[in-house]
Amino acid sequence: TLKAKSSYKPQRNKIIMSSPIQSVQVFGRKKTATACAYAKQGRGLIKVNGQPIELIRPESMHLKAVEPVLLLGQDKFANLDIRIRVKGGGMTAQIYAIRAAIAKSVVAYYAKYVDEASKNEIRDTLLKYDRSLLVSDPRRCEPKK
Repeated sequence: TLKAKSSYKPQRNKIIMSSPIQSVQVFGRKKTATACAYAKQGRGLIKVNGQPIELIRPESMHLKAVEPVLLLGQDKFANLDIRIRVKGGGMTAQIYAIRAAIAKSVVAYYAKYVDEASKNEIRDTLLKYDRSLLVSDPRRCEPKK
């Protein structure tokens, strides 16, 4: 028995347009390690490869990774969620790539969505402490001769 052809058309889900999400995407690099940070409006979460940044071990590496947060204070990160994907390189290079990505993402977010004065203040604080937080290191390994 054949069914009669029906004129059923599935309803398309209507997308409700709200205000666009305020977000920036930046990269931090060290040697061959690359960290891609996606910062958006949120409530202060920082995750690395899906795990909270607090779970980075050993403790010395954890402190190095959260240096931008410690330098600028928790209040600058209170309304930001930062998700970081990192790959390549070794453990130490990945940590340095993560900290560069965090620093660059905060500067980029404040430049785009807050104001120029606070962006410059953050940038100056980071540059005074360590230039490698915002400027990548061009050194690479040479091939063996």
